[in-house]
Amino acid sequence: MADEIKSLDDLKSAVAGAPAAAAAEEAPRAPVRDSLGRSYATGKRKDAVARVWIKPGSGKVTVNGKEIGVYFARPVLQMILKQPFQVANVEGQFDVYATVAGGGLSGQAGAVKHGISKALQLYEPSLRGALKAAGFLTRDSRVVERKKYGKAKARRSFQFSKR
Repeated sequence: MADEIKSLDDLKSAVAGAPAAAAAEEAPRAPVRDSLGRSYATGKRKDAVARVWIKPGSGKVTVNGKEIGVYFARPVLQMILKQPFQVANVEGQFDVYATVAGGGLSGQAGAVKHGISKALQLYEPSLRGALKAAGFLTRDSRVVERKKYGKAKARRSFQFSKR
């Protein structure tokens, strides 16, 4: 290939043809499902990590062996978990089984939401556009800042005494 390019015009034509060839080779995404017909994804938020499995069903959500209303008692957290289904217009069509560890309840709800979004996109690749546009496939990387030595917290100093 290097012998064929002898001028700047040859280089421009070679570069111009490369993206078109790469796009033609890229096949549409295929659904990713296991032998039981489920899709699996990992979701993360703050210090929480959620493992999420989805499969077609009646819309039952189980988190760490408990119903959604028991584990996430606050309605706001339940609403967060339902957002990916509402955006994708598949409410009540999938059963969710999730295990989540680390962080607090808010971070855990965000982690499960992230996992549900990734699993939905793997189960049905056509939903990817809607989920990506809503920002559900991006991991929210904001985490608590670490405490520094000589400080009361991450940035808060000890109280100053004049005398």
